[in-house]
Amino acid sequence: MAEKLKIIPLGGLNEIGKNMTVIEYKDDIIVIDCGMGFPDDDMYGIDVVIPDYSYLIQNQTRIRGIFLTHGHEDHIGALPYVLRDIDAPIYTTRMTAGLVELKLAEHDLLSTTRIYTCEAGDVIRAGVFQVEFIHTNHSIADAVAFAIRTPLGTLIHTGDWKIDPTPISGGMIDLARLGELGREGVLALMCDSTNVERPGFTKSESTVGASFDALFKGCEERIIVTTFASNVDRIQQVINVAARYGRRVAVSGRSMENALKVSTKLGYMKIPEGVLVDLNQIKSLPKEKICIITTGSQGEAMSALSRIAYSSHRQIEIQPGDKIILSASAIPGNEHAIGNVINELYRKGAEVINERNRDLHVSGHACQQELKILHALVKPKFFIPVHGEQRHLRIHARLAQEMGMRPDHIVVTDIGHVIELTAKSIRVGGTVTSGRILVDGYGVGDVGSVVLRDRKRLAEDGMIVVVVTMSAENHQILSGPEIITRGFIYVKESEELMEEVRQIASQVLYQAKPNADWATIKGDVKRELSNFLFRKARRSPMILPVIMEV
Repeated sequence: MAEKLKIIPLGGLNEIGKNMTVIEYKDDIIVIDCGMGFPDDDMYGIDVVIPDYSYLIQNQTRIRGIFLTHGHEDHIGALPYVLRDIDAPIYTTRMTAGLVELKLAEHDLLSTTRIYTCEAGDVIRAGVFQVEFIHTNHSIADAVAFAIRTPLGTLIHTGDWKIDPTPISGGMIDLARLGELGREGVLALMCDSTNVERPGFTKSESTVGASFDALFKGCEERIIVTTFASNVDRIQQVINVAARYGRRVAVSGRSMENALKVSTKLGYMKIPEGVLVDLNQIKSLPKEKICIITTGSQGEAMSALSRIAYSSHRQIEIQPGDKIILSASAIPGNEHAIGNVINELYRKGAEVINERNRDLHVSGHACQQELKILHALVKPKFFIPVHGEQRHLRIHARLAQEMGMRPDHIVVTDIGHVIELTAKSIRVGGTVTSGRILVDGYGVGDVGSVVLRDRKRLAEDGMIVVVVTMSAENHQILSGPEIITRGFIYVKESEELMEEVRQIASQVLYQAKPNADWATIKGDVKRELSNFLFRKARRSPMILPVIMEV
């Protein structure tokens, strides 16, 4: 029986984020990316969502390496958690390695992790696989695609990419190399689907620079720019235009400071002499000579821009006339938070300019015409759309068919499904454990569906605590019951309802049999009070009976 090449997505399908793909042949496994996602609105208290990597733990002796396409959180954010359980070398480019080192140092994992930096054009042998790094364009420096040579043929994984003929740094995507691989023969293509709904081409990053120039020119007010901390080319353009108009630049926000530190150290950002100043020095400068670059483009509650807007930032306070430039698009789900921050900034007399007014942001993902160019160059035998929700994957599959690909050579699947490839066929054959692991503080995976359900209930309906002291001998009530509420209604404002609750609890407790166990008595109290409160108030608070035994 012929050996099969297996591709197992553990994240990044039917979702935006937590990208992780397993490539497997016989006894060898490599992992492409190790990303995190952000929690949904109903995941109360959850900080980060990462892929369920149980399959990697079960097969960790077969893992030959983790290969990272670029340094965005949805591609590297799960590393500090995965590397607690798995010892595997990491291969990536210099910028990504710098960001990974910062992240692992925060989790005390840097000294125990093997990180190997690579350049575009390098080929790494990992078991039976040979992984070639191919330069691409994206909204972060040093992004790459991978050409993975396997015993059955070559796979291409694009990572996140676009075609930018006029990038700020690094040169245009290596279409020539992708074309060469297409002529040699490509078994399967895994391609980013994020922007497949958009016709045409993605604009070049350099177009944003012209918009910055127009906004800085002749401005007599202080300028505050917010963008993604990882977008080094965007930050470089802000610094360049600020220097051109004689402004000094200060940076606020931990992730922004880290990105600046890594990119300048590695030579990806060049800051003119004397332009960068400490945040504490801006008060001594005239407003028309100040530019502040800050985090918070997504309205995050603890970000620098949010703290500035709500007057809780220690060093920056909004002044009437301040010009705030939002150089980022809203990630779906963040629109409300961003709107709140913008409203607060306007309330304090600032002027806010975003991408609706000018070309202040361009995507890092390929649109339809770029995707068609890639398909035409690579000419894959089989195609697996990745990095997108269901509609993105389906539309990308349709685009591939328009380019002449047979429908039975395209697989649209879900995380955990095992895609089996031979030289002549592609099919989905079986599943592995997959899903999401929720990270809450230092706890990884200890918050499950039951805890989330309880948090949701507490948030929506509050809690009632029934406290009573009972005799251990005959279950007689010695004191209480007392009723305590949190997030339900204030007791003093509804004494009548609380008295009814107390009476029902007393009745149930008085009727408790002398030989009944405490769990049964508590269950009876919860059931009767739940039924009463739903009938009376159409609410379902969490009810916690507390019985003190004497």
